[in-house]
Parts: sequence; structure tokens; C-alpha cells
Amino acid sequence: MWPWQLTSWQERWYCLGSPYTSAKGYQSGPMYRGTRVIEAQGGGVCKIASLLYNVAILSNLRIIERYNHSMTVPYVPPGQDATVYYGAKDIRFMNNKKGPILIWGDTVDNTLFMAIYGQEKPPKVTWHHQTLKHIKYWNIYRKNYKLPKGTEKIIIPGQDGYLVHSSLTIEYEDGKVEHKDLGKNWYDPLPQVIERGS
Repeated sequence: MWPWQLTSWQERWYCLGSPYTSAKGYQSGPMYRGTRVIEAQGGGVCKIASLLYNVAILSNLRIIERYNHSMTVPYVPPGQDATVYYGAKDIRFMNNKKGPILIWGDTVDNTLFMAIYGQEKPPKVTWHHQTLKHIKYWNIYRKNYKLPKGTEKIIIPGQDGYLVHSSLTIEYEDGKVEHKDLGKNWYDPLPQVIERGS
């Protein structure tokens, strides 16, 4: 379990702001580099960043810095992800509440749970995503002489590309309704790579 406390609205919290090294406990995992999937130290930290981004949005905190991935991710809808890359991209938000907030996280059976606690009840926040453009992935075929003739094996699953516009509807207890524009996110398509036996 790891709690952090932000005591002032002026404080900003920097997510995962340290080099991703094995000495700091980071392991190797999948990571996007442009339109390629590679293995790298710290691959997978974006799952934590994306969860933190969603919890901050639902807590109606002010987002200072956030970047979407170069391609879609399987764990949140397009427009709700957050990518981090040490020294270049981060997720930052501000405690714009009257009192301190506590950021809590814990794992249970390989599942990460996260929550933000404060002194005031947050409003009801609803995500909206509009797909402005959709590009279907395409297939790339390669020969593999080790596979039986006539068989195929998917090496890299394809991913569609999207241009998504995201916004929020924020409903307060006093009946006030606020609409917040979060802008557009572009996700590159990833071709599907298939090996064919020959």
C-alpha cells in the first residue's frame, strides 16, 4: 500500500518521476515506440498512469499535463489513457480543492486498486468520446519455413487507428452542470503481422 498526501492546492504531484531501472525495482515489459511494440525496462508503467488519470478525472481535479499513447491500449477506451516517458512525458494534476487529498493504491491478486480521498464529495463525472476518424488495420504476411505449409500464425495482432474527441459532463449536488472539453487524441493503426508456412 502506498499513500501520498497533497496538502495545498498549489502542490502538483509528479507521477512515476524517476528513471525506469532494475535498481529501482522496474521490470521489463511491453512498450510502444512509435508504431512498434518493444520490450523495455519499465514497460507497463502507463497502466498505473492511466488509472491515476482516470481517478483524478473522476475526482474532478485539475489536469496539468497528460499525453495519450501513440496507439490504443486494451485496458481503457481511447481518450482515457495516459502515457509517461521519463524526462519527456508525465501525468500531472493539481489539488484544486479547499483541503488536502490522499492518493491511495494497493494490489490484490495482481489487480491494482486506486482511490483519492478528500474532505469534499466530488461531483458526478461522465466521460464522452466521439470517434471522428477510424482507420482499419491491414495485414502484413511473412514466410516462415518452420511452420507447416498452409498454416498461418499471428505474430503481432493488428490495432485500428482512431481520432477521438473527448469531453466530460460534471454534475454538482446543487444542480449545476458543467461541460469540459478535453480535446482530440490521435492513435496510429498497427498492422497485423501474420507468418505463413511454406
